[in-house]
Amino acid sequence: MFSQRVTWGGLKCWAMHGAPEGEQPSLAVVLCHGYGAPGTDLVPLAEAIWEIAPELQARVAFVFPTAPHSLDEMGMLGGRAWWPLDLDRILNRRTLETLLEFRRATPPGLTDSRARIVALVDHLREQFGLATSQIVLGGFSQGAMLATDVALHLPEPPAALAILSGGVICEAEWQRLASVRGPLRVLQSHGRADQILPYSEAEQLRQILESGGSALEFLPFAGGHEIPARVLERFAALLVRRLHH
Repeated sequence: MFSQRVTWGGLKCWAMHGAPEGEQPSLAVVLCHGYGAPGTDLVPLAEAIWEIAPELQARVAFVFPTAPHSLDEMGMLGGRAWWPLDLDRILNRRTLETLLEFRRATPPGLTDSRARIVALVDHLREQFGLATSQIVLGGFSQGAMLATDVALHLPEPPAALAILSGGVICEAEWQRLASVRGPLRVLQSHGRADQILPYSEAEQLRQILESGGSALEFLPFAGGHEIPARVLERFAALLVRRLHH
């Protein structure tokens, strides 16, 4: 079992796979954590998915990058962010106008974080001898938005995109890119009672991606800002399909 901290593409990451010695994984999964979480937040998902689909362990590598911005000075010790957020405005002073502004804005720091994930994808292609079409991008919350942005900007589509409780930013740009990007394979999940990113944001993102022809599996659930077991089961099934594609 390969499981260790690495620095790939300029980002500190936790990388895991069970490929036998001398062999390389056939698929890599990059999962980006949400705002305020440590870089290890999503790492347990690898073991959970391998338990659901044991055949993935020897052939699928999981890579969990750590966001570049520390939130220690904001009192969130160990917390990281892909770009700054005005949490008070988003959570406590949210209005329809605020949501529309959030959708339309290009967050400061997004371009830099996108470049870092693209560099990580390039590193994985060299590290494991994979094509972009053998790399799955995904994330939770802010990390899901970053993964979506990267998937739309890559010269070639990734193997799949997993959007776990994500939302819309750069709305006009995403709409334009979705129309020229070509179809993406997407797994999108969102809680109907999400108090952090309203369910309406998931519906808006779904419309943008489907308008561009993406093949999207949409999984709403009766919960909040979370990743329920049913979503992990569908994610594992997606990886099995992509592995045998």
